[in-house]
Amino acid sequence: MHRFFVPPDWLEEDRVTIVGSLVHQIRNVLRLGPGDHIVILDNSGWEREVEIARVGQEDVSGQVVDKRLASGEPRTKITLYQGVLKGRRFEFALQKGTELGIVEFVPLISDRCVIASLDDVDKKRERWQRIILEAAEQSRRGRLPRLRPAVLFRPACESARRGGLSLIPWEEARDMEGATSLRSVLRGTEQPPFSVSLFVGPEGGFTPDEVELARQYGVIPISLGPRILRAETAGLVAAAAILYELGDLE
Repeated sequence: MHRFFVPPDWLEEDRVTIVGSLVHQIRNVLRLGPGDHIVILDNSGWEREVEIARVGQEDVSGQVVDKRLASGEPRTKITLYQGVLKGRRFEFALQKGTELGIVEFVPLISDRCVIASLDDVDKKRERWQRIILEAAEQSRRGRLPRLRPAVLFRPACESARRGGLSLIPWEEARDMEGATSLRSVLRGTEQPPFSVSLFVGPEGGFTPDEVELARQYGVIPISLGPRILRAETAGLVAAAAILYELGDLE
């Protein structure tokens, strides 16, 4: 069944009325009609199966026939602080991260970012929100991952240390004194972490000074192994490994 995130006020008890651009998609693109079933999500974690009753020019109405908790949300809440990337690489990280189960994205401005202006980054926000929405519908998410405003490196570290486990994959971590791996960190905790913050650099990675600053805020440098990953894939690999190790991919 096709899935659509809608504003909560489109739902009234066991009825739903859809307006706007979704009407064109349902009527003209998907060619759905009375008797067809769709899934409606209001970003609450619940999903509602709806039988379409009427397809008009301006709206689509239907009856809720089932309500259930969405099964696509992970127990472990991962926030990805992703260094802003060139071209559409950042969009790739948003799309695939949403599919994986990341719950929050924070565009991160660090020393080696090509785009260094918070205003320039936030101009892309509307497009990025649309990419997240489409990926969430496709991957059976019950909630839309949150897209926070772009932030500079030091305030990001300050924000991350206020809760949960914070990690910074770094290609030079293997050569650091007391270097550790992602698996060692996860298996070394007494209780599985409920929330994890991941810091991933832009093309060229983080500088040693940035990694040292992160350590001062309690962010743990980790290695992802002997191979060097691209900036747009490092966060996805780390997130997938975390979800697997903590049982969220079972």
